[in-house]
Amino acid sequence: MGTNGSTMLAPLRQGLPPLDPAHVRYAASCALPPRYEAVRSARAFTRRTLAEWKNDERFDDIALVVSELVTNALRHALPADTPRPDDPPVRLHLTACERRLVCAVRDPSAGTPAARPPGDCDAESGRGLFLVDSFSDAWGWHPLAGQLDGKVVWALFER
Repeated sequence: MGTNGSTMLAPLRQGLPPLDPAHVRYAASCALPPRYEAVRSARAFTRRTLAEWKNDERFDDIALVVSELVTNALRHALPADTPRPDDPPVRLHLTACERRLVCAVRDPSAGTPAARPPGDCDAESGRGLFLVDSFSDAWGWHPLAGQLDGKVVWALFER
């Protein structure tokens, strides 16, 4: 379903495929606190948003990917010091176009998303990006520019 498996072997630094603003039908985002309960909140936000948009036919796939992207951001991308409560470090964005739905998670780390090494099936963690690759139609990441530090990891779903 996702990009070809070779993308899992090397760092994937791709920009999001172009989205024509004229074709964006809906957009929503939510700030997520630096706690693992935020994964449940992200799934609930995704469910409510997709139901409101009458676009929940792939909810299970999308919710799984959102969970993995948010978990990765919380686990691997947060700084060691506690962020200020008024400055949530992770943000989930959902954008629906005529034939695409994009889930994007912004985090404060400039680090490259890393997948588990191939063949390491016994690892306790590291399967998140493999699941993102398997359940989305495409995914990638790009560093933020300007005054925002960090990166955005995105997953695209064709409709």
